Amino acid sequence: MTDELTHMRPDGAAHMVDVSGKDITARSATASGSVITRPDVVARVFDGTLPKGEVIATARIAAIMAVKRTADLIPLCHPLPLTGIEVDIDRGDDRVTIAVTVRTTAKTGVEMEALTGVSVGALTVYDMIKAVDREAVITDIRVVEKHGGRSGDWHRE
Repeated sequence: MTDELTHMRPDGAAHMVDVSGKDITARSATASGSVITRPDVVARVFDGTLPKGEVIATARIAAIMAVKRTADLIPLCHPLPLTGIEVDIDRGDDRVTIAVTVRTTAKTGVEMEALTGVSVGALTVYDMIKAVDREAVITDIRVVEKHGGRSGDWHRE
């Protein structure tokens, strides 16, 4: 791992990293995040009784769509050939937790795609619960693990 900023030229200007010299390898990344809300709202999310309708299916589709559009949303991200996207949405006492795993066979990793999926999934949950809890909080969006590539595997402690 290097401390160099790869998206910066020596003159300080931003640029898209040239990955043409890298090998095509199988890569994956998982990110997660949570929407903290009241326990009664969590119950309504999972029993489908909120005014805007089916939260879980809508958030899952939103996360998948976001993963597929990451290169359009995040400057300097490479468009990648995605080979798989998994979205898991779990229930906690006071939270809805979203985990997104993205897979590719490419020259660069999919951490940004996983983070984008979690972020948009969480925003969708918030949008669908805000009528009953405007104080809900999106929190702890982070990469949990990555596999493949030159730097190998990494897991959050």
